[in-house]
This record gives sequence, C-alpha cells and structure tokens, in this order.
Amino acid sequence: MGSGRPASLSGGAQPVGGRRIVFLGTSEFAAAVLEALAGSPHSPVLALTRPDRPAGRGRRLSSPPVADTARALQIPLEQPDSVNDPEVRQSIAAVDPDAVVVCAFGALIKEPLLSDYEILNLHPSLLPRWRGAAPIERAIMAGDTETGVSIMRLTAGLDSGPVCLTASEPISPEDTYGTLAPRLQVIGGELLAQVLNECPEFVEQEEAGVTYAEKVGPEDRLLDPARTAVELERVVRALHPHIGARLAREDGSFLGVHSALVVSDGPLPGALALDGGRLLYGTADGALELTSVQPPGGRPMDGAAYIRGHAG
Repeated sequence: MGSGRPASLSGGAQPVGGRRIVFLGTSEFAAAVLEALAGSPHSPVLALTRPDRPAGRGRRLSSPPVADTARALQIPLEQPDSVNDPEVRQSIAAVDPDAVVVCAFGALIKEPLLSDYEILNLHPSLLPRWRGAAPIERAIMAGDTETGVSIMRLTAGLDSGPVCLTASEPISPEDTYGTLAPRLQVIGGELLAQVLNECPEFVEQEEAGVTYAEKVGPEDRLLDPARTAVELERVVRALHPHIGARLAREDGSFLGVHSALVVSDGPLPGALALDGGRLLYGTADGALELTSVQPPGGRPMDGAAYIRGHAG
C-alpha cells in the first residue's frame, strides 16, 4: 500500500514469538486495545500512561484505565509526568522495542523520542477525516454513516502521518458512543496485530477531505435550542454514556440527558413541557422527547419518572 516502508517494520516476514512492543495509552478505549494486543503474539513488554489524577466528587486520586489494565495483565507499567523525559527514553531503550504503539495517549510526543523508534498510532477514524481528540463523538454528531480505524505512523503533525491500514465500520442511526466505541476497539486490536504481522507499506494522507475532531468542551455538551432536533439528538448519542449531554435549567443547574427522540411538535425553543407521559424540550424546528434524564445530584431516570417527581 503505497511507498515509504518503515525501517523497523520492514521485511514483511512474521517474527517468531511476536514483536517487542512498548504501548502508550490512557483512556478506556486505549485500555481495551492494550488488552487485545496482550492476547496476540505481540504482547507489550512495557506500558506507559499518564499519572494518577484526582477524579469524582471526592477528588480522590484515580488511575487511568490503561494503568489498571496493565496491572491486571502484569505488564510492566510506568506513569511519568512527561513521556519525553530522558529517564523515560532510557526506560524504553532498556526493553529494546521493535516498535512503539500509541492509542489515545493524550499527551504530545516530541523529538527525539519521535524519531527514536517506529511509532504506530491507532486512530479511530477513516483518516484524513476527523483528525484530533474526539473522532468518534464528532463522527456521530456530524451524522456520518461510516467511520473506522486507521493505523498510521506518528509524526509531528496532528494525526497527519502516513497510513498503512484502515478498516471501516457503519454508524447506525441508533449508535451511541457506548455502542460504537467497543466495535472500533475490536477492529483496532485486529488491525494492530495485522500490521505487526504483515508490515504493510505506508501511504501519505490526501489533504483533500481533512476535518478536525476538536476535544469535547462544556459548550458541546449543552443542548442549544437554537439548533435542530436532529442535531441535538445526535449530540445526545455522541456523548452517551461517558460525557453526557445536558440542558440548562432556570435555577442555573443542569439536567443531564442520556437519551432522546426527535418529535415534530413541541414547546417553544428552550422550553420544557409535559405532553401526557412525555417530557418535551423545544428546539429550532420541533422538539426532543427526553426519554432518559438525570437531575442534579440524582440518578438517571426515564422522562415519565422525572415528570412524576418534578411536576411542580
């Protein structure tokens, strides 16, 4: 596939016993890929992830998912403040890897580490579409009917390196992040094993068709009533269950929205209304039926239960 075969993965022959891999990742998505890679002939000899961070209401230190998975799999683990520190480069050199695999690491990899090894990056989109931090969410938000996984060579650019292998996956009208991401994790693990086995050639990305998947921020979570019901329903699906969409209430708090349906008629944009047993939220061209919501400090419940508890 194209030209520019990498030095450390050249030759095309499958190694006896697999390749020596160092894995860099952080998120739940990356943890699932790490687990899949550990079940292949190319089980990582070292995993690197981000330091523990305060999380939750109690702000207790919490390990990244990759750290928990590496410990469970008994893969040697390091959690440096910066993967670019000389000490970290020494740790990587000590295990003498054939390649470094990166998946949802969430921190910049700089020179000279960038050139020290063949670095493969697993990216859950069909590059060059949706380069960046939130490709799965942005694909659902945009109404794409297809996405996938790309294996690329990591370069200094933002997901702009040459690609050696891709696989596509349809996005159904009912897909949420929670249903789509696991399918892409499976595909990603399979593609990585194939790349490490077969050493396919790399091809530079076309600049035509480049789009960027910006990190999901607070403004992306808010269901803006000036937008259409179809757009907002896609936002709800794209952010469920890991981030969550929400709408602003009159008292300044937020009502979480876990699932919603598009309906043709409803209240004025931004208004909540009761229609029989349905909770409706007015949008620019119709309404959303909020089928699962979460009040501040409460637990998720269906719209009807919310109506019964908040009829006033």
